[in-house]
Amino acid sequence: MTKFSAFLKDEAGAVTVDWVVLTAAVVGLGLLIFSYVRPGVSNLAQAINTELGNAQSCMTSDNALGCQ
Repeated sequence: MTKFSAFLKDEAGAVTVDWVVLTAAVVGLGLLIFSYVRPGVSNLAQAINTELGNAQSCMTSDNALGCQ
């Protein structure tokens, strides 16, 4: 029975469990923050895409000096 009681008292795996829980919490918080940030980043990326498209069409037109 001494090996079994030593097995029950062994805490070597407890640190691993702590790290797994901590890592899961960090990943969960990252996903939560991402869900709040994603719409703003998506809108900003769309606005940049529109401006770059306007700039490209302006630069390729004959009236490049009249573009703003």
